[in-house]
Amino acid sequence: MTTIDTDPDTGLDPLEFAVTRNLAAKSAADRDAILASPGFGQNFTDHMVDICWSVRGGWHRPRVSPYGPISLDPAAAVLHYGQEIFEGIKAYRHADGSVHTFRPDQNGRRLQRSARRLALPELPVPYFLQSLRELIAVDGAWVPSGEDQSLYLRPFMFAKEAFLGVRPAHKVAYYLIASPAGAYFKGGVQPVSIWLSEDYSRAGKGGTGAAKTGGNYAASLLPQSEAYENECDQVVFLDQDRNVEELGGMNVVFVYKDGTIVTPQSDSILEGITRDSLLQLARDRGHHVEGRNVSLTEWREGVASGDIVEVFACGTAAVVTPIGMLKGRDFIDEQPSGTLALELREELTNIQYGRAEDKHGWLYRLDA
Repeated sequence: MTTIDTDPDTGLDPLEFAVTRNLAAKSAADRDAILASPGFGQNFTDHMVDICWSVRGGWHRPRVSPYGPISLDPAAAVLHYGQEIFEGIKAYRHADGSVHTFRPDQNGRRLQRSARRLALPELPVPYFLQSLRELIAVDGAWVPSGEDQSLYLRPFMFAKEAFLGVRPAHKVAYYLIASPAGAYFKGGVQPVSIWLSEDYSRAGKGGTGAAKTGGNYAASLLPQSEAYENECDQVVFLDQDRNVEELGGMNVVFVYKDGTIVTPQSDSILEGITRDSLLQLARDRGHHVEGRNVSLTEWREGVASGDIVEVFACGTAAVVTPIGMLKGRDFIDEQPSGTLALELREELTNIQYGRAEDKHGWLYRLDA
C-alpha cells in the first residue's frame, strides 16, 4: 500500500492504493528499444491505475495493477449511451532526472467539468493528482529523456453499470494509462493545411462541445476523412452562425497586426490548457488577448487585407502548429507566416522540460 499526505486545501484524506506489480513487465532492454522511437499512442507502460465509484460506496478500491484488458458486461452503460470522458496530459523528464507534469490541477478541474456535463461523478482533484503520482511511482522509468519526448498520460472515466435504462450510471470506473511519446514533428514544426467543414458540426449550443468526451471526437472523424480526401492535414468547424470553433482536436488562435491575439470562445469549445498557457505567455510579452467570436468572413478578409498576420493551432499533443493554408470547396487561402507561434512554443516547452524559469508555478513534480 502507498499513501500521500492529507491535501491541505481540501482536507481530503489520501486514498490508500493497493499495488500489484506486473510480473510480465518489459525488460529494461525492451523498454529502452521502445523509448528510442516511441511514436505516439502505440506502446503502453507496464501498469495502470483504476478507482471504482458507486452511488453507495463513493470512490473506493484504488489500485495500481498490470496493464491489460478491461472486462465489461455487454450491458455496460458506456457501450450503449456513450457516458465517457477523458483527459490528455504529459510527464516530462528534466535534465536532473526528475519527472514533472504541467498544470495537472487544471486537467483535474476540466475532468470534473466534463463529468458534470456527462452526468458522471466528479473525481476530486487531489485524487486525480495522486493517481498520476501512483502510476509514475511504478512506471517512472518509462518517462523518456530524448529531445521533445514525453510520457503521455491518458486518464479516462466511463459508466460500467450493466443496465439498459436511460439514466446516469450508478457504477463508474476511472482509469489512468500511459504511453511514451516521441517528437510530434519529425524534422521540425511544419505549417499544416486546414479543410473547412461546411456539412458537419462538431458540437451545438447547449451540447457537449465544452466537455472532453469521446463522442465529440467520433463526430469529427468523418469530416477529418474529408480533409484527407482534399489533401489537408486537419479540419476546422464552424458554429451555426458561421463563427470559427476549433479543429478536430486543437484550439485556433489569430494574431493581428496591432499585436492583439484573438481566440474563439464559446460554451461549445473545449477550454484548452495549452491555449490558456500560451495566451498567458503572450500577455507576459505585452500582447492584448481577447476571447470572442471570430467569423469565417473576419478570418478570410483579415488575411486578405493583412490585418491578420498569423494563424496557429494548439493542443497538448502538438503544443503549437502554424496554419499555412485554409481550403474550402471553392477557395484556397494561403495563411500568413509569422514568428510568434514558434516563439511561444519554444518558451512553453522550455518551461515544461525545466529549461526555463517557471514564473507561474505551473510545474508539478510527480516523482517526489
